[in-house]
Amino acid sequence: MGQVVLVTGVAGDLGRRCAAQLSTAPGVDRVVAVDVLPPRGDLGGADFVRADIRNPVIAKVIVRERVDTVVHTSVAATAAAAGGRSSTKELNVIGTMQLLAACQQAPEVRKLVVKSSAAFYGASHRDPAMFTEDMTAKRLPGSGYAKDVTEVESYTRGFARRRPDVAVTTLRTANVLGPTIASSMSGYFGLPVLPSVLGFNPRLQFLHEQDALDVLQHAATADVAGTYNVAGDGVLTLSQAVRRLGRPTLPMPAALVPTFGSALRQTRVADFSPDAVAFLTYGRGLDTTRMRSMLGFEPRYTTEQALADFAAAVGPGVIAPQRVRAIERSLVSAMRTERREPVPAAALPTWEAAQEAAHDADREARPTRARATERGGHDG
Repeated sequence: MGQVVLVTGVAGDLGRRCAAQLSTAPGVDRVVAVDVLPPRGDLGGADFVRADIRNPVIAKVIVRERVDTVVHTSVAATAAAAGGRSSTKELNVIGTMQLLAACQQAPEVRKLVVKSSAAFYGASHRDPAMFTEDMTAKRLPGSGYAKDVTEVESYTRGFARRRPDVAVTTLRTANVLGPTIASSMSGYFGLPVLPSVLGFNPRLQFLHEQDALDVLQHAATADVAGTYNVAGDGVLTLSQAVRRLGRPTLPMPAALVPTFGSALRQTRVADFSPDAVAFLTYGRGLDTTRMRSMLGFEPRYTTEQALADFAAAVGPGVIAPQRVRAIERSLVSAMRTERREPVPAAALPTWEAAQEAAHDADREARPTRARATERGGHDG
């Protein structure tokens, strides 16, 4: 007899697609998809059950459906995804507590997979180059999503001690990004102008949405247990990501960022919470050695490929390289028409050449400015 899998959080993109993919996985007989709201898309062969994991009734669902594997994906990163910060806190923490209590009382449950987050490690100037699974946050979170994740993992470890017969797998995933999934990073990168912290260029790692689905399926169906970092190979800096997306940035002094972030959160256009601000200031790196050697999982997409797939879906930004080349071609055509003589494209400066010329002019002007400063002169 195959597995009977219960998936939480199917009102969200990741949970819904996870349930649909698991319904076609070898060795899985049935998938029960649970959430308080109906899914906004196809569930494949999964059966939807309207239930709130914050309510003890979830225990009856697990027993009635004879569930032996639970995949918990409903730990929400953004307040907008759950209707407000207080509701998000209740769903993440109280919901997880109730779900674990239900699993503890269900003797047929033999496997638990918790989709956690690299936000567990926080982000600060004291961070190591790469976090391993044995490390903790250098600065303990006082609130927000990072604190929720820390509490969720604490309750999960407690459950593992009380039910040693259950294989518990915790996946600390990097920021999920892809062409179709809605996530905190896709919301940020989708802005026409990207706010950033002046003077900082954080390191970023991404996990492609398909890799996120694949690792959840692998953890649910394979004979594995433990805590694992999950991310695509490689690291990009924020400036590199911005250039690839062709988006202009709005660097702001660190003192002004919290006020701006609060205003942006109220619009629900993108998540610019204190956790997100810290991440976009200091960044984060994950060591994924254990993911390969012990979990036995290999992502299909690198960090760079995940960003490229997202960029292809959202289209070029205002200053994307392809748009710059199109403007150059338009200028060549306009000048040919105006002068009525051929103007070779090679004779016109490219975007890179124009930038280099500006740098050269600035270097030549520095001695002049220095002599003016020595004479005590200034403009304006």
